[in-house]
Amino acid sequence: MEALTLFFKTILLRPYVFLFLAAFLFSAIKLIGWPRTWRFWLASWVTAFVCEFSSTRTGIPFGWYFYNGSTIGQELYFFDVPFMDSISFSFLLFASYCVALALLLPLASSPTRAHFPLRQLNFDLSARAGWGVYALTTFLFAFIDMVIDPVALRGDRWFLGKIYFYPDPGWHFGVPMANYGGWAVVGLISLAIYFPLDRRLPPLCLPQSITQRLLLGVGLYYGVLAFNLGMTFWIGETFMGLSGLLMHFPILVLLIARLASIHECHPTQ
Repeated sequence: MEALTLFFKTILLRPYVFLFLAAFLFSAIKLIGWPRTWRFWLASWVTAFVCEFSSTRTGIPFGWYFYNGSTIGQELYFFDVPFMDSISFSFLLFASYCVALALLLPLASSPTRAHFPLRQLNFDLSARAGWGVYALTTFLFAFIDMVIDPVALRGDRWFLGKIYFYPDPGWHFGVPMANYGGWAVVGLISLAIYFPLDRRLPPLCLPQSITQRLLLGVGLYYGVLAFNLGMTFWIGETFMGLSGLLMHFPILVLLIARLASIHECHPTQ
């Protein structure tokens, strides 16, 4: 009963996390269906929790950091790890996966009529579970944390609160580079568990093109990015915010260039 009460307190304390989680569930079910969605969530959440549990005790794989327990009694903890923190890995990994798919999936062989001027992509199994998507998803997953972690470290200046610290701050706005390596490890392990499951499950019954469905997950990635950049600028960390903006801008340009469909107008004969 106490755990249930703390769970509801967590929702009230961190509503933005659960809004992102709801967006993940909605977009994932639309794209990959419920059987794959819950497996993706479970694989990524368990991996993230085990890695966080390990890192706060051994320094592996994120490097040494500690939760200070300042919100104990206000939100749900598993051992010394806040529940909301480990579930964030799941929706961030899925969002990164969607961006990687948007950049790497093959174009549909036959054009389809769409309500939006977008190139249509094939949700081909060999492509969506291939090495290219595996590597790019992992990179994008660690890359977005280079915006999230610096502002989260300054949580005492916004409504997150000061919930953790690094005993040996790093050069990237106080975040050690080992932390980003740890995010890559979580991504690699989670996808290594999920991709074989994806291959073994029954084929998806989807239209040939899934661009519009994929954009829900892409929107989640940039929604989380915009939220964290907004917090960064709001607390007055202009240089840090501009750094994050410039880091992610080239990928956004590549994404738009890949998906934007230019309709040529031919003169009437």
